Amino acid sequence: MQITRSIRNRILAAALLAVVIASAPARAHAVSKEIIELQTQVQQLLDMVQRMQSTLDTRFGVLQNLAQQTADQAKQMSVTVNDLQQKINAQNEAVGGKVDTVSGQVQSLNDSVDELKTRIAKLDKAVQDLQAQLQNVQTTQQPGATANGIPAGAGTMPGSAPASGGPTPNMPQMSQTPPLQETFQSGLRDYNAGKYEVAAGEFQDVLHYYPLDDLAGTAQFYLGEIAYQQKRYDEAVNAYNTVLEGFSGNPKAPAAQLHKGLALLALNKKDAGVHELRLLIQRHPRTPEAASARTKLNGMGVRVVATK
Repeated sequence: MQITRSIRNRILAAALLAVVIASAPARAHAVSKEIIELQTQVQQLLDMVQRMQSTLDTRFGVLQNLAQQTADQAKQMSVTVNDLQQKINAQNEAVGGKVDTVSGQVQSLNDSVDELKTRIAKLDKAVQDLQAQLQNVQTTQQPGATANGIPAGAGTMPGSAPASGGPTPNMPQMSQTPPLQETFQSGLRDYNAGKYEVAAGEFQDVLHYYPLDDLAGTAQFYLGEIAYQQKRYDEAVNAYNTVLEGFSGNPKAPAAQLHKGLALLALNKKDAGVHELRLLIQRHPRTPEAASARTKLNGMGVRVVATK
């Protein structure tokens, strides 16, 4: 473009020079033949310059049009790429949510199987304990023998009392079982009063004497709470696991899973803690514990999968 403009400028300068020469005062004699030829050549050059200018303008317009089309196509391509990227991101999020949902369902199934195994094991243990108690009762009900091999009470008349100072039949010693409600409520009062050691003993009594009662799961939860309050997070996690595995239908199960996740976070086990909080949201989405889990995850900058 610059070379073309330079040639055009030189031609125009030559043409102007010719015009100046042509317009100079003529000699007294007739205009020479060379001047006429020069004027003709200058006119031809001017015509060529005009045609060249027209051609350049046309081509420049075409180039501008092509440049505008290229810019429009690039803009459309950019918009298309952005839309495609947004669709890909949305699909990735949807796939990630489905994967998390399937993972939660599989985990729930595994937990249900583990819970069933735990319940079966507890039932087996309860049956074995009952059989052992029956055997003990049968053994203690048999008449005892004296040192001489004579049965206790031998030589006495039927219905008469044994002789003074004589041996007495062995009587089974019945264990004193604490009442369920009173023991649990006492443990709850001691826990609220901060008497953690006393409360732990009372909750353990509930678990020992009433392992299949609904309050046993709640007592197990409070054992985890005592460990959590004392910052014994490993013990708290184990206690909460017992609630979730053995008493999953207990009303304290959502709180146990929430506090288990918080205990894992306190132990710097972020992935495990986040997993527990997400699992809580999937299992119990409408509970206050799930709302607390969402708040905790949002505060950590962790994406929470929306639940229906």
